[in-house]
Amino acid sequence: MNRVTAGCPDGKDLVPTEKGFHMTTTNEIADKIAAEHSLTKVQSKAVVEAVFSAITAAATSGAETSIPGFGKFKIKDAPEREARNPATGAMIKVAAQKKVAFTPAKALKDALNK
Repeated sequence: MNRVTAGCPDGKDLVPTEKGFHMTTTNEIADKIAAEHSLTKVQSKAVVEAVFSAITAAATSGAETSIPGFGKFKIKDAPEREARNPATGAMIKVAAQKKVAFTPAKALKDALNK
């Protein structure tokens, strides 16, 4: 599989998919941050995990997380609904649940649509 590097010395930044390239693990994100900011991989992984943990903690408490220039993570309630079991065709009830919704900031939208 062809990989494209974007600043990471070990060449593990981006992996091609049908729709483009993406980072595949927390380690790859941390490696990129470490290379760009003169941190150790352990330090940068701790930062990445702390950011994800903070977003998770805010979501579980029902709070919105806003990252200026990137976007907002907020909780939405999905009501109970009926759905069809594709294997049997029988109607089933899907329980109400909470979902995390991401709304990109204008700066992110503009960067995507240059």
